[in-house]
Amino acid sequence: MKYKRVFLTALGYELGPEVVTSAELEERLAPVYRHLSIQPGQLEAWTGIAERRWWHPDTRLSVGATVAAQKALSQTSVRAADLGVLIYAGVCRENFEPATACAVADALGVKGSASVYDLSNACLGVLNGMLDIANRIELGQIRAGLVVSCETAREINEIMLARMLHGVEMAEFAEALATFTGGSGAVAMLLTDGSFGMAKGHRLLGAVSLVAPEHHALCRWGLAPATGGQQAQYMATDSVSVLKHGVQLGRDTWQVFLGEMGWNPAQVDRVICHQVGSGHQDAILNSLQVPKEKDFTTYRFLGNMGTAALPVTAAIADERGILKAGQRVGFLGIGSGLTCLMVGLEW
Repeated sequence: MKYKRVFLTALGYELGPEVVTSAELEERLAPVYRHLSIQPGQLEAWTGIAERRWWHPDTRLSVGATVAAQKALSQTSVRAADLGVLIYAGVCRENFEPATACAVADALGVKGSASVYDLSNACLGVLNGMLDIANRIELGQIRAGLVVSCETAREINEIMLARMLHGVEMAEFAEALATFTGGSGAVAMLLTDGSFGMAKGHRLLGAVSLVAPEHHALCRWGLAPATGGQQAQYMATDSVSVLKHGVQLGRDTWQVFLGEMGWNPAQVDRVICHQVGSGHQDAILNSLQVPKEKDFTTYRFLGNMGTAALPVTAAIADERGILKAGQRVGFLGIGSGLTCLMVGLEW
């Protein structure tokens, strides 16, 4: 995929207000740690995550997404009436139906002929939504579109903590470990054709995607039968296999990406990767032979915020002047499935 008339014009984000440290989670898991002979401090040692954010209980996802969207729009002259599409792309959604995007659209005042819908693809949802909008802009169908997401980690963490305290062995604890890396945050990405009489933003140059769906069962989050004929949330991740096969898929995608963009590795000035943890960062950067100083991370204090992780990290890097005008920047995303998507921009 190549683009000539698409710009990432603004990013907005909102973080969960409650800071939850790895030490706090381990305090709640103390009986499990004693049973399994795990020493305190291992959660941070294994993942590199010191803390993450949670929303207050019962916070609506559409509220967080709306705040992020308002922040993005406030940086520009684009109005809600100018949006040709609004996509909600989070893993977490308010309902099976209607689309969570409808609640965000209502709050923003998006009406009429705009397309409004949810899009789901594990941790790649926002990047997929970004390209969905980019394709519409490139075809001349719309002038501007907004993709938003709001992820919450509190609920699945509380469920998993309660389950662990009922008694588990090491194999079950290992499957639950990835759950405790989860963080909460919201993001919005505004894409335009650059015709709004303001700074256009960051030029979207192209993207590539590769999939390895034979590994779709390695990381699962959903509903399972529970007592009394009810259903309950569960999450299970084979972290070792996800890392192994994810790195291989990332390496394959990187080669295709460089060819599509016409870049060699040295010409990539900055990368923003999906924020999983220290092990994933080290493995993927080593595999791609990307120097660590070209990467920017937030997982140490935000955890893994799913679809919001990469774009929030990009927004923070932009705020701090890490991303500079004229740089070639790669957004390197990977999600359960397994799917990998890499996006090239001129900042």
